Amino acid sequence: MGLRFETRGSDSPWVDTVWTCTSEQVTAMTSVAGACLGLVFWEQDGTAHAGVTGPGTRAGTAPVPEGATFTGIEFAVGTSLRALPSPVLVDGGIQLPDTTPRTFRLDGVRRRTPGPDDAEALVDHLVRAGTVVRDPLVSEVLRGHRPDVSARTVERRFRAATGLTRGAVRQIERARTAARLLAAGSPAAEVVAGLDYFDEPHLARALRVYVGRTAGQLREGSGGAIALDVDQRLTS
Repeated sequence: MGLRFETRGSDSPWVDTVWTCTSEQVTAMTSVAGACLGLVFWEQDGTAHAGVTGPGTRAGTAPVPEGATFTGIEFAVGTSLRALPSPVLVDGGIQLPDTTPRTFRLDGVRRRTPGPDDAEALVDHLVRAGTVVRDPLVSEVLRGHRPDVSARTVERRFRAATGLTRGAVRQIERARTAARLLAAGSPAAEVVAGLDYFDEPHLARALRVYVGRTAGQLREGSGGAIALDVDQRLTS
């Protein structure tokens, strides 16, 4: 029992992943650092809810609505909401008001609540409406390009778009990848080499700070409920 995840990737340049989850006999979980902004929709005891989740800079403990079903959209790094700049959402989030089982309100407009199969349609609609935005310079940097501006300008615009530094995004994403590899059975030494950690103690520290687990706990699936699909069951 715990959190039962199913996660898929997305062909949309605006979306990182779409996930569903059910909570069974669990009231708390380990939250995991993440560089993405998200939308999450859930129902519990017949009542619908919706919220915006911000980037997280470290692991922690968070409450879980017991017996709830969730659908979530994780936006691509650097994607943000016009009315809710990412920096104000770091290590937090907001619950959206006036949510029903069929609709939710965002940016002053009522919209249809998506299921996992039409998440991209919602995001496309939000992009066309100007509700979801991104800085093209940040997108270039994330693709590995070197824009013709100063490093200080890049860092300033990166922080404005994501709420995080470029270094923080790299560290968070590397730790999440390491967690999935370890959960899949990869030896710690291989993860260290493959992800360019200095040594195993540095890997252990990153896991503790960003994932809230040890390598052994990830391999054993122990430590309780965690807000990360460590099984890597990614479908397109």
